[in-house]
Amino acid sequence: MSQSLQVTKKQQHQQEEKQQRQYESSYYLSTKSSVSQKSFSTFKSTSHRLKKSVKTEKGQEVVKLSPLPKRAKRTYLAMDTDKEVIGYVIPVFRANHEVVRGLMEAQEEDVTEEGINYVAMRNLFVREAREAMEVKVEKKTRSTHIRESAERLELCRTMEEWSEFRKKMNPDSLMHLPEFIVKPRGQTVWEGKTVKLHCTVAGWPKPRIAWYKNNVLIDAKAHPDKYTAESNYNMHSLEIKNCDFFDTAQYRASVLNVKGEASSTATIVVKRFQEGEEAGPLDPKPHGFCPEHGVTFETTIIDKFEVAFGREGETLSLGCTVIIYPTVKKYQPEVVWYRNSVPLKPSKWVHTIWTGDRAILTLNHLNKEDEGMYTLRVNTKSGFDSYSAYVFVRDAEVELEGVPVAPLDVHCHDANKDYVVVTWKQPAVEGSSSILGYYIDRCEVGTHHWAQCNDVPVKYARFPVTGLVEGRSYVFRVRALNKAGVSRPSRVSEAVVAMDPSDRARLRAGPSAPWTGMIKFTEEDPTVGVIPGEPTDVVVTEATKSYVVLAWKPPVQRGHEGVMYYIEKCISGSDTWQRVNTSTPVKSPRFALFDLAEGKSYNFRVRCCNSAGVGEPSVPTGETTVGDKLDLPSAPGNPVATRNTATSVVVSWAASKEVIQLVGYYIECSVVGTDVWMPCNNKPVKQTRFVCHGLTTGANYVFRVKAVNAAGYSQNSSDSDAVVVQAAISVPGKPTGITLVEAVRDYMVLSWSAPADNGGADVRGYFVDYRTVKGDVVGKWHEMNHQALTTTSYKAENLKENVLYQFQVRAMNMAGVSRASLPSAALECKEWTITVPGRPVGLHVLEVRDTSVVVLWEPPAFDGRSPVNGYYLDIKEASAGEKGWKAVHEKANKMKYMKVTGLKAGTSYVFHVRAQNLAGVGKPSAVLGPVLAQTRPGTKEIYVDVDDDGVISMVFECSEMSEGSEFIWSKNYKAITDTSRLTVVTQGGKSRAIFNSPSLEDLGTFSCEVTNTEGISSSYTLTEEGLRRLLDLSHEHKFPVIPFKNEMSMELLEKGRVRFWTEVEKWTSDCQVEYVFNDVIITQGQKYTMNFDKSTGIIEMFMDSLEVTDEGTFTFNLVDGKAKGTTSLVLIGDEFRELQKKSEFERAEWVRKQGPHFVEYLDFAVTPECDVLLKCKIGNVRAETEIIWLKDSIEIAEEDEDAKKIEMKDSELTFNIGKWVIKQQEKKEKEGKKPPADDVRPPPRPKISKHDAGIYEVFLRDERGKDKSTFNLTDAGYQAVMNELFRVIANSSSDIQILSTEHGITLYSTVTYHHEDLRVGWLQKDAKIAASERVKSGVTGEQLWLKINEPTEKDKGKYTIDIFDGKDGVKRVFDLSGKAWEEAFEEFQRLKAAAIAERNRARVVGGLPDVVAIQEGKSLNLTGNVWGEPVPEVWWVKNDKELQSDDRYKLKFEHGKFASITIAAVTTTDSGKYALMVKNKYGTEAGEFTVSVYNPEDEENKEEKKD
Repeated sequence: MSQSLQVTKKQQHQQEEKQQRQYESSYYLSTKSSVSQKSFSTFKSTSHRLKKSVKTEKGQEVVKLSPLPKRAKRTYLAMDTDKEVIGYVIPVFRANHEVVRGLMEAQEEDVTEEGINYVAMRNLFVREAREAMEVKVEKKTRSTHIRESAERLELCRTMEEWSEFRKKMNPDSLMHLPEFIVKPRGQTVWEGKTVKLHCTVAGWPKPRIAWYKNNVLIDAKAHPDKYTAESNYNMHSLEIKNCDFFDTAQYRASVLNVKGEASSTATIVVKRFQEGEEAGPLDPKPHGFCPEHGVTFETTIIDKFEVAFGREGETLSLGCTVIIYPTVKKYQPEVVWYRNSVPLKPSKWVHTIWTGDRAILTLNHLNKEDEGMYTLRVNTKSGFDSYSAYVFVRDAEVELEGVPVAPLDVHCHDANKDYVVVTWKQPAVEGSSSILGYYIDRCEVGTHHWAQCNDVPVKYARFPVTGLVEGRSYVFRVRALNKAGVSRPSRVSEAVVAMDPSDRARLRAGPSAPWTGMIKFTEEDPTVGVIPGEPTDVVVTEATKSYVVLAWKPPVQRGHEGVMYYIEKCISGSDTWQRVNTSTPVKSPRFALFDLAEGKSYNFRVRCCNSAGVGEPSVPTGETTVGDKLDLPSAPGNPVATRNTATSVVVSWAASKEVIQLVGYYIECSVVGTDVWMPCNNKPVKQTRFVCHGLTTGANYVFRVKAVNAAGYSQNSSDSDAVVVQAAISVPGKPTGITLVEAVRDYMVLSWSAPADNGGADVRGYFVDYRTVKGDVVGKWHEMNHQALTTTSYKAENLKENVLYQFQVRAMNMAGVSRASLPSAALECKEWTITVPGRPVGLHVLEVRDTSVVVLWEPPAFDGRSPVNGYYLDIKEASAGEKGWKAVHEKANKMKYMKVTGLKAGTSYVFHVRAQNLAGVGKPSAVLGPVLAQTRPGTKEIYVDVDDDGVISMVFECSEMSEGSEFIWSKNYKAITDTSRLTVVTQGGKSRAIFNSPSLEDLGTFSCEVTNTEGISSSYTLTEEGLRRLLDLSHEHKFPVIPFKNEMSMELLEKGRVRFWTEVEKWTSDCQVEYVFNDVIITQGQKYTMNFDKSTGIIEMFMDSLEVTDEGTFTFNLVDGKAKGTTSLVLIGDEFRELQKKSEFERAEWVRKQGPHFVEYLDFAVTPECDVLLKCKIGNVRAETEIIWLKDSIEIAEEDEDAKKIEMKDSELTFNIGKWVIKQQEKKEKEGKKPPADDVRPPPRPKISKHDAGIYEVFLRDERGKDKSTFNLTDAGYQAVMNELFRVIANSSSDIQILSTEHGITLYSTVTYHHEDLRVGWLQKDAKIAASERVKSGVTGEQLWLKINEPTEKDKGKYTIDIFDGKDGVKRVFDLSGKAWEEAFEEFQRLKAAAIAERNRARVVGGLPDVVAIQEGKSLNLTGNVWGEPVPEVWWVKNDKELQSDDRYKLKFEHGKFASITIAAVTTTDSGKYALMVKNKYGTEAGEFTVSVYNPEDEENKEEKKD
C-alpha cells in the first residue's frame, strides 16, 4: 500500500515540475466561433485540476487530484445563442494531461498537417492515458497490486509504441514532392467565351502554383480584366475572360515546394466564326449548326447606336435592336455589354435591359471614367455578333472660370490596418494655369463628412493615406488645384476596409470548405509577455519630394498579442536617430513619412513593440535621397491627322521614347486661326492612334498630343499639319443581289444592286467576272468586260447553251475597284419560255425621311410575251418574316418610282418590285434594304423663291458637300436635259433651278440629288394650284404697290396744331404725293402746310387748328413709276370732336407755359441711397422769378434749417427731407474755432420721420405769370413715402452671406440704409425663429444678422430673411445644408480649434535674459518659464545644435512649467547663441539668448595694451 502511495506522489511531483502545453488548430484561432470559444474556455477551466489532500486508513495525508469532469460528446456544428446551426468547426486536438505532454515534443513550426488516422490513434492514446492516470485511494490486496504492476508494464509498452509512432510522424518524414491529383484539361471554345482551367494538387509543405502561357508567366493581378487566378483548399483555377484568337496557346500549371517541382500542360484552342466572304450555295456550310434546337441561328443588329457624347452628371442610354432568326420558343441569347473589352456589371451607375428584341444600356450620372469603346455582344448557340461605338464624356461646367476639371479613376491599393495608397489620373484640362497639386479627401462609409487628408497639395498622382481606424470602411476622392482655384471632386473610389490583408483574404474566401480528412493545427507558442523581435526586409517602396513610404515584414517572434511599430530616421552623416511617430505606434507594416527635406539623404529603421516593451531596431534601409524618382514623360512624336468621316479625324503619333509607368495620352484639337485648344478625349488612351469625333464638317483643324504618368504631363507634341474635316474617299462596297433577268441560247442578261456604301464618291462603273460549274467542280474566274459598265445590268454574250455559270461583280469609283460580290447561284444558259415579265432591277431609294421614302427602279430586261404595263411595290418591316410582305398600292403603277408614306420613325423596312404585263405579274426583284426610316440630321428641303423681279425658282441647299459633289436636278425622277424650261445655277452648297417661262407644262415632281454624299436629296411637287399662286406672287413683284411702314396717323403739337403724317418703306426720287380732303385736292397755303422728306420717306401735312368744317377724310395718294400707294385717315363724329377739344386744351397749355410754370408737378422720390426727395421740374424761369416753398402754409425762410435742404439743378427743384444739416458751431469748428465744451454733436437724423409730415407747396411768379404745385405728405401721402422707402431698402438687401467665427455661424444681409420702423423677420424651414441665448438676430449699422452660437445638426436647413417692402415683403433665402453647411461648420471648428490652439500653444513666457555675460569658471544657471497644453516637449540648443544632458550640461524640466540649464564651470567655449525650444501639437517656439564668457585677466591685459 505504501508503495502505491509513493508511486502516486512521485507522479504528482512530476506533474508540478512539468510545464503545461496545449494544442490549438490554426483554423480554430482564425474563426473563433462562439462554440469554439466556449469549448476553449471550458478546456482551460478543466485543464488545471484542483489539488486536495485525502487520508488513508493509516491517517497519512496524500495529495490527490480532483477527478476529471465528465464531458459531453463533442459536436462540430457551430451554433448561435438560439441554437441555430451557423457553420462547421473543424475538430481541435487538445492534450492537457501531463503524461501525454511528456510523450510529445514541442514543434518548431507553427503549422503542421496530420492524417486523420493519426488523429484517431492520438485520441485513443489520450483516453487510455487518462484512464491509466486516474488516482484511486483504496485498500488493495497483493493480487490487486500485482495486477496493477502488470498494467503499468502494459502502459510502458504503450508509451514506447507511441514514441515510435511520433518519430514516424515527424514533419521531415511527412514532406513529399507536389503531385497533380487532377490535371488541367485542354478545351476548345468559341471566340468571346470565357474558359476556366482547373487542377488539384497535393504535397507538403503546401506547394505554390504559377500559370504560364507558352512558357511566359501570367501575372493575373496585373491583368484583372483578362485573367483571374484562384486557390482554395489545394484546388486551383485560371479563368481566361473574353477569349480571342490570340488566346490559343499551351498553358502550363507549375507547382513548387521545398521538396521539388511538378507541372502539367493543357492546350486551349479558340475558334473564330468565319468572317469575310459568305459561302455560296456550293461551298461547305460554316460550323454553327445548333443540334440542341436543330437550327442555325442568324443574328442581325440594326438600329445601332452611334458615337455618343454626354456630359458629366447627365444620363446616357445606348441601344440596338437585335433580330435572332429563326425564332425558337423560350430561347434567349446571351447579351453582354463591354467597355474597353471589359464586361460591364449592373451597378448604381450601370443598368442593362433586354426586352427580347432590344438591348439597352443606361449610364446614370456620367463621369469621365465612363468614356471608352462600348461593345454590344450577342452570343447564340451558333455563334456571336457584336457592334461597337465610342462614348465621349465631356467635363461639366466649372463653377469658377479657369479652375481645372475634376481628376478621374480614383483607386485604392495596398490597404492595411491604418494605411492605404490612393491613386488617380490627371484630368485632360488644367484650366487657365498649370495644376499645382491635388487634395485627397476621405469619408467614412455611412457618413457624409469629408475630411481633407493633406494640407499641402501633392503633384504626384499617388498618395499614401495614414491614420485610418482599423475595421472601418472608407471612400476617397481627389480635387485638383491651380492658381484660379480648386476643381470639383472626382467620382468617389470603391469602398476599402482598413484591415490586415490576411484577414481581408480570409473574409474574401467565404465560408470554409467541408471536411476533407486533413487538419491544420498550431502548437501554441509559449512567448506571452516576450518583447517582439526585430522586423525584417525594411525597404523604401516609394520616394517623392512630398513623402517616403516604408514597408517591412513583421518579426518571427511576436507572441500571441499583436505588435505595433515605431519608425526612426537618421540624416545621413549623423548618428542621431529620431523617432518619427513618437505619440502613437502604427499597426500596419507600412508607413509614410512627410515633411522631409527635399534633396537630403536619410536612413530609416523600424522597432516593434507590444505590452512587454520595445524591441531591437531593424537593419537600416540605407541612404535614401528625398526627391521624385519618377520623371515626367517625354513629348510624343509628331501627330499625323487623316480624314475619316464628315465629323471625325484619325490622329496617330509616335509613342513617347522616355516614359515610365505610362498612364496614357491626351489629344487636343484647335481650329486653325483661333489658338483655342479643346480636348478630344477626357480619359487617357494608351494606344498611339485615336479617332477624334464631334468635329465641325468643313472646318480646318490641327492636333497635338501629350503623355501623362503619375509624375504629371509631358510637353505637348508639335502641332500636326492642318486637315479639313471631310469624309475620306475609299473604294466602294461590294455589289449585291446578282439576278438573272433574261436568258437565251447563247447569252444571259444579269442585273445587280449598287453597293450600299459608295466610299464617298460616285460609282463610275462595274466589272463582271464569270466561271463555269460542272457538278461540284468550279472553274477559274474570267473577266467579261474590259471597259467599265455604267449601268447595273449586263448582257453576257458568247455563252454555251445548257452550261451552268456563276457570276460576280466589282464596283469602281475614283478610289479604286471594290472586292468582288458574292458569287451568284449556278445559272443555266438556256432560252426562257416564260410569258410574264422578268424581275425589275436597279432598286434604290431617295429622300429618306421619318415617315416616307421614295423608291425607284428600272424595268426588267425581259418583258415576256407583251410589254410591261405596270408595277407593284411591296414592303415589310425588316424584322418580320416572309409573311410580313404587303402591297403598298392596289392598282398597278405605270411610273418607275413611288413615294411610300405612313412609315414608323426609327423602323427599318425592306422593299421589292414586281412587273406586270398582259400575261400576268412576274417574280419580285431582289430585296432592297433594310432602309431605316429616319430623317438625316441637318436635312433641308427644296423651297420656292420669287425675287423682286417676279422670277420664280426652286432652291436646294446642302452643307455636306465633298470633293466632286454635284447637284443633279430631275423632273419626275428623270434627269433634266432640256434647258429651255429650266436654267440651273449652282454656287457653293446652293443650287437654284429657275423657271424660264412658268406654264402648265412645268407641272410635276422636281427632285434634286447631291452626288458623293450619303443620299442627300429632296423633291418638290408643282401642282396647278401652286403654279397659279406663284404666278400671282410673281405679278405682285412685277407690278408692285408702294409699301407703307406706317399708315396715316395724326398727332397734336404745341398751340393745338395738328400733324397728319405717314412713312413709306420704298420710294424713289420720282415719287409724287397728292393731298386730298373729302375727294378734293388741297394745296399748300395759309391753312395747310405740306412736306415730303425723301431722305426719310416721311410725308407730313400741318394744320394750325381744327375747325368744324375740317370733319371728314384726309388722303395721301402716291405715284412712283409703275408703283402706286394710297393711305387715308377718317375724322368724323365723336372722334373728331374729342380731338378738337384736345387741340384747344393744348393751345391753352401753350399760353400757360409762356410764363414760369411746372413741367412736372411736385411729387416724391426715394433714391437708391434711401434719400427721400420732394421734387418738381420747372420751366421758363428767369433770374427775377420768385420760387417760394411753404410747409403747412408757413414759408420756409432762407435762414431756416429746412432751407438748406432745398436745391435747384437743371430746372429741377428738390427738397431732401432727411438731409443732415451741419450746425453753425460745426462750421466754426471747421474754421478752427473751438466750440463750447457742452456742445455735443447730435447723431445723424433719420432719412424721414413723422416730424417731416405736412403739406408742402411751391409757388412760381414773375411779371409774365404764376404757377403753383402742392404735395400732401400726411396720412396716406406719408404712408406712401414710407412704403416706397421700405421698398428701396428691401430691394437693396444683398443675398444672405455666411460668416464662421470661433463662436458659431452668422448669416447676414447688407442694406443701403436701415430705418427703425422697418420690419425684419428670420425664418428657418419656413417657421419663425424665436430669439434665445444661442440664436439671436439684430441690426448693426446696415447689416441685418442672425447669429447661431455653437451650431448643431438641428441648425441645418433653409433660412429666410423677410424684409417688409410696403406690400408683401422681399425674401432672401439661404440653404444652410450640404456643402455650405459642411464648409461653414468646418470653418467654425477650424476657428474654434485655432483659438484653442492659440491659447494652448507651446511658448516661452519668461525667465530668460537676452544676453548673459559671465566670468569664466563661474556656474551658469538659467530657468525659463514654459507654457503649453498639453505639456510641451522641451530641449535646449546651442548654435542650432541640440544639447544633451550630461556631466557638463544639466538640463531639467520640472512641474511641466520650469526648464533649467546649468553649466557648472563655464569656459570661453560656452559662449554662443542658446535657445530654449518648446513644442507641442499646437506649435513650436524658441526662447533665444546669448551667453558671453569673459576672462578677467584677458580683460586686464587688453586694458594694459591700450594704455
